[in-house]
Amino acid sequence: MHNKFIIEALDEGLAEALMEKINLKTKPPGSLGVLEALACQLGQIQQTLSPQICQPKMIVFASDHGIALEGVSAFPQEVTAQMVQNYLAGGAAVNVFCRQHAIALEIVDLGVKNLPAAEGLVSRKVAESTQSFLQADAMTPAQCQQAISVGAERVSLAAKQGSNVVAFGEMGIANTASAAAVMAGCLNIDVAECVGRGTGLDDKGLQHKTAVLQQAMAYHQGEHTPEQWLAKVGGFELAAMVGAMLQAAQLRMTIMVDGFICSAAALVASQIAPLVTQYMVFCHQSAEQAHQRLLDVLGANPLLGLALRLGEGSGAALAFPLVQSACLFLNEMASFASAGVSREHD
Repeated sequence: MHNKFIIEALDEGLAEALMEKINLKTKPPGSLGVLEALACQLGQIQQTLSPQICQPKMIVFASDHGIALEGVSAFPQEVTAQMVQNYLAGGAAVNVFCRQHAIALEIVDLGVKNLPAAEGLVSRKVAESTQSFLQADAMTPAQCQQAISVGAERVSLAAKQGSNVVAFGEMGIANTASAAAVMAGCLNIDVAECVGRGTGLDDKGLQHKTAVLQQAMAYHQGEHTPEQWLAKVGGFELAAMVGAMLQAAQLRMTIMVDGFICSAAALVASQIAPLVTQYMVFCHQSAEQAHQRLLDVLGANPLLGLALRLGEGSGAALAFPLVQSACLFLNEMASFASAGVSREHD
């Protein structure tokens, strides 16, 4: 059903050569910690001992969710469209951080209600919103495939424009509910273990959200593929991120994975094509309670832990300077030989 994505495994031989280069830098072995593993990963992805960061791109996918009408979010559904307008005006956190780090930002509308065409908005509407997945599928298989294809298309365009590092953000009121349901379905665990407070639900709101999602998962119970779970309980923006991640890995781009919702998309992508995670940099552990479990399943070691729970790609933008630093030390830091520095005693 989905596009056939062909993803290559990273070259282990090149990893050895990269680590040898890293170990010859003027520092004790391993002393740059996680940055060393990151530099090695970037070199493997780009198939070079001297990786470069070119035209970094943040793509924020936006969509409304029918499940929002069941009262699972602290905010009303119209906030999706209002926040997209805020992105277009340059006023959101992701705008600020992308400006700070010179990351190009693109906003894609996959299904936001009452959002007119506007300058700077990439309009790729699949529908006005997903259906409420309480007693129906969120989207048809064709709609899911369309959203996956939109994600792949936007990444292909970024690559044509010279980008080799891509980050994804999302906007959609109630999308933590969708992400929790996708996680529960794909991992075959109780959705109560996956539900969090999202935009800031109180205890009563969290109980209601959990009850709604348990009812929804009972309705959808059965053996389903990751892509079927995506169509049944996901969102257009989640599906677009899945397609975007798979396409980015096929094109050997570095994928910067944001928080809980982005990680739920990464889970689906990894179940479709396991090698995709080799191309992923996990940017932060969010305050959403199930995110750590999701990161563990993905074998991820996130760069930051800032208790973020905003989404929209904000954590990926904040982690970007660390990716830059990993490239720069690999390329610009002196070696013991070039600096005339004695190495440790044999």
